[in-house]
Amino acid sequence: MVGGLHSRSEGMHHACMTTVVVRDLPDDIHRKLQERARDAGQSLQQYLTVQLARLATTPTLDEVINRITTRSGGRVGFQQAVADLDADRD
Repeated sequence: MVGGLHSRSEGMHHACMTTVVVRDLPDDIHRKLQERARDAGQSLQQYLTVQLARLATTPTLDEVINRITTRSGGRVGFQQAVADLDADRD
């Protein structure tokens, strides 16, 4: 924000955002989320946005397994695998 006005990119960014409403959230869950947001130095909205983005961008186990099963080739011998692991540990 510059001089009390949002820049054009900020305004456009917010104009395209979607609103999500969560109904019937148990009070204890709401309190815990507020506590975590406070501990992270964020508003509840900021905290939930980060958590939802992480949830959406982290592949599920099914997605990972599917990705693995569709790959072919790239076989590495046992000795090479051991050498690579040893190199990573150093």
